[in-house]
Amino acid sequence: METDLALDLSNVTKRFGATVALDGASFRVRRGAVHALLGENGAGKSTTVKLLSGLLKPDSGRISIMGKEVQMHGPRDAHRAGVQTAFQEMTLVPDLTVAQNLLMSYEPTGWLGRIRRREAQRMTAEWLERLELTDVQPGAFVGDLALPVRQKIEIAKAIVRHPDVLLLDEPTSALSGHDVEWLARRIDELKARGVTFVFISHRMQEVREYCDSLTIYRNGKDVGAFDAADISDDEVIRLVIGRSLQAKYPPKEPAPETLAPSVENDRAPALEASGVHIDGVVNGFDLTLRAGEVHGIAALQGMGQRELFEGLFGARLIDEGDIYIDGTKLTLTSTADSLKSGVSTSFLPEDRKTEGLFLRLSGGDNVSLPTIGGYTRLGLIDRKREREAIGGALAQMEVHPRALYKPCSSFSGGNQQKIAMAKWLLTQSRVWLMFDPTRGIDVGTKHQIFVLMREFAKAGGAVLFYSTDVPELVNVCDRVSVVYRGRNVAALSGDALTEENVMRKMLAT
Repeated sequence: METDLALDLSNVTKRFGATVALDGASFRVRRGAVHALLGENGAGKSTTVKLLSGLLKPDSGRISIMGKEVQMHGPRDAHRAGVQTAFQEMTLVPDLTVAQNLLMSYEPTGWLGRIRRREAQRMTAEWLERLELTDVQPGAFVGDLALPVRQKIEIAKAIVRHPDVLLLDEPTSALSGHDVEWLARRIDELKARGVTFVFISHRMQEVREYCDSLTIYRNGKDVGAFDAADISDDEVIRLVIGRSLQAKYPPKEPAPETLAPSVENDRAPALEASGVHIDGVVNGFDLTLRAGEVHGIAALQGMGQRELFEGLFGARLIDEGDIYIDGTKLTLTSTADSLKSGVSTSFLPEDRKTEGLFLRLSGGDNVSLPTIGGYTRLGLIDRKREREAIGGALAQMEVHPRALYKPCSSFSGGNQQKIAMAKWLLTQSRVWLMFDPTRGIDVGTKHQIFVLMREFAKAGGAVLFYSTDVPELVNVCDRVSVVYRGRNVAALSGDALTEENVMRKMLAT
């Protein structure tokens, strides 16, 4: 029967053991719409995407695609139904080339099914040009590409397969600036051809820009479906987290520069970088970070911000320049040096799954790893002391106690990020390095992280915070340094700290 619905999930339930991921949820999307699916991490969004992608089967309920009820037994069934997915946790194979990933299972073949590699290279080059990815080589290995580029290849892989329905799972979580504009152009092009989108995001600005309608999940249930123009951001937040969030960002404390000299200004900076050079991309970087300060770093992709953070963490050698902690000069040759100094023990990388956590280990094991030596005597671990410390850190981050023994892979992205943060709470470091810590997490968890940063700074710590989201930097930070071509080209604070000014400096205008 003909219907104006591209997707119709009715009363769908999905359990994983004792965990109910979807509890009688319904989800409907009109043909040709760009429809947002919103909710906290763990609300059931990713489970819905996996059901529509053929990766999971519902325990009960009905799924219809383009008016036809479907029973899917794998991704191929979803592809035949016209559904393609670009996942946040990417499906690309790092040891294969861009061409091999882009055309995987859809390569041109010849006699006896052999892949026609020259034809595959030609097709890939054509698609990369069509999708404005001409700076990517078909023969480049995906593992050598930066995270934003890998995210665009993940999206391109879905587009190449000519979807009727395209599921975008946090597509902008690894993108910034012109990369987000690149995605906007792809959405406009495909929407003009009648493609239906499901857009999962925690960034309301993007939901407003791209989406016609939205559905909100909470605790595995759908709690409302709306035309985007008919609901306010405050109402969205209330429905997402089940309560009113008084302020999206915690109030700022008085900046260290305004404090009395006897309190702050007579003390050496918590962290100072002078003339730092790293790998030819950080070129004479200078920074002063004071205790009590949340200091932001703003930069477009590839301006040296990642190398800078890794250098301060000891994960990348500093070629030239000096680093001081509380006025004491340091030589960082490894992450062990930073752990001993108490500076970078809170480093949160942008890709938590591959760089921040051991997914097969329990949350408890991940949390205790940086400080395990503090719970050992004669080579034996005092499990009671260890578990007490871990339990306190998990409780502070509001992670369920089962994380003590459950593998990290069984938790949602937001909870994984909180586990990654919990492990650094035990180190009692003076400086936190936070590299895009809110990537791909919900508004409630973001608020919790912002509050934690503020409390840490208020207690005398110092935070260096990079984000691809400029409004976060403006509303959370006391000062924001703008990095352009590896240099600190501006430090904005007070009335000068506005989104417009930050963007102007990022674009060197």
